[in-house]
Amino acid sequence: MAENKTLPTYFCRNCENPLALGEDLISKKFVGASGPAFMFSHAMNVVVGPKIGRKLITGSYVVADVMCSKCGETLGWKYVETFDLKQRYKEGMFVIEKLKLTKRY
Repeated sequence: MAENKTLPTYFCRNCENPLALGEDLISKKFVGASGPAFMFSHAMNVVVGPKIGRKLITGSYVVADVMCSKCGETLGWKYVETFDLKQRYKEGMFVIEKLKLTKRY
């Protein structure tokens, strides 16, 4: 019999606004400006800023900064476009820095 694991919901550490569901967590192996970051397939209650070109660890991308819709805290970024075929899976994904998050089960 399989275990029934409850997945967490991730919230803005600053204002407790819900941002992402545990089922949307893709990876915990990303690095943001403040350290470790998580990649999500979907984020909610965020504002996506204008598209900008940015050189990141794995190459050049078009990204958009992502802010909390309640308090305006910059949380991370959304991958809009990549120029490397091996990195295409990132397009449309959200990266949110771990220090900007809190989670509850």
